[in-house]
Amino acid sequence: MQIINPATEEVIRELEEDTQESLEKKIRELHAAQPAWRSLPLEMRIQVIRAYSSLLEKNMEHLANILTSEMGKPLQQSRNEINGARSRIQWLAENAEKYLSDEVMTNVQGMTEKISYEPLGVVANISAWNYPHLVGTNVFIPALLAGNAVLYKPSEYTTLTGLEIERLLKEAGVPLDVFHVAVGGKDVGALLPEMPLDGYFFTGSYKTGKLIYERVAPKMVPCQCEMGGKDPLYVADDIANIKGVAAATADGAFYNNGQSCCAVERIYVHEKIFDQYVEEFVKEVRGYKMGSPVEPGVYIGPLARKEQVDVIEQQVDEAVKYGAKLHTGGKRGTDKGFYFEPTVLTDVTHQMSVMVDESFGPVIGIMKVKDDAEAIERMADTEYGLTAAVYCSDQKRTENILEKINVGTGYWNCCDRVSAAVPWSGRKHSGFGATLSHLGLRSFTKPKSYHLKGD
Repeated sequence: MQIINPATEEVIRELEEDTQESLEKKIRELHAAQPAWRSLPLEMRIQVIRAYSSLLEKNMEHLANILTSEMGKPLQQSRNEINGARSRIQWLAENAEKYLSDEVMTNVQGMTEKISYEPLGVVANISAWNYPHLVGTNVFIPALLAGNAVLYKPSEYTTLTGLEIERLLKEAGVPLDVFHVAVGGKDVGALLPEMPLDGYFFTGSYKTGKLIYERVAPKMVPCQCEMGGKDPLYVADDIANIKGVAAATADGAFYNNGQSCCAVERIYVHEKIFDQYVEEFVKEVRGYKMGSPVEPGVYIGPLARKEQVDVIEQQVDEAVKYGAKLHTGGKRGTDKGFYFEPTVLTDVTHQMSVMVDESFGPVIGIMKVKDDAEAIERMADTEYGLTAAVYCSDQKRTENILEKINVGTGYWNCCDRVSAAVPWSGRKHSGFGATLSHLGLRSFTKPKSYHLKGD
């Protein structure tokens, strides 16, 4: 398997992919090692995870350079991702004892009723390439804290990062056979649903998540899927700082080259402020520097996958063909690398792919609406349900809008953010289940009830 630098199209490294036999061996080792890891006191597992976080900090530049080389995000954004992972680890480690320890529910007249949170066993973490440190942390950290062993399948686009994660976890004290990496592309991933695993936690596309869910269902083990989104944002007529909101929402659309599950993918703006908002938004986007991701000041690097350049180009060409106005961008890069200019479209409709199908790239459509009711109708017109955002001066008005949108996360005067303290979950084609928060810690456990009657 070749690891290719998306900025230069050069082969960084070649890796030998796992086979069915090598995967079966790794899973046998994980099953054999998991009971001892489970029996280790929780406070000791927490210490190991804290040590891993410290190693992330110590190896920051090395890890950031690897991530940038194989995925293409600007170097500072790679550093930001690693720091974000450390922040999530801190919350999970600080709260693990509270939410993973036995919980006494009643103790009346000699009868004690309690819940014990037992690990699932050996779980598969089928992870994503866009934020490998962050989306991996959402799964393998609480899984390990809860006493599970983990088979970690990084994306084939960020396998070097996955191998670094494994190295540092074991340096921190995770036993040799409690965490293994499955190396390979979709053929290797396709083997996992048939393997003897006790849970599946997937981050990626709806198409792949649906396939995994269908194949795992007969096994009757937990399967969580965090999938795509077509996340809407509405800018109401009462915002005071249009320039500031335009800059913030442009960042929400184009950070990480738009390759974020919760990136803003379509924008609706009240007609009273539409022209001014678009003017400021386009001005902001035109100021983004595109180039080599290791060059200081670059905000737009290459896309991680060559084929996605074609997807974005097709969406833009179709929109323009059917009447959309192109304000900036619209073209792929002319030199080596998987580049596409940051692109802004108006006069868009929901008959255009760019407003209904996931883009996962540096393109945004901005649509004029006459009032909140039309904004709600447009925002709700999707098969996805990950996040929705509203910029407005009135919190109650915002909450009235967001409660009508079927999504896992709502934002008021912010967007494109995740916090370890609250659940990360999707609805409809964006998935099901939860990571992060106390729900995410307990997602990697199976509850056992105890009824304990004393003398």
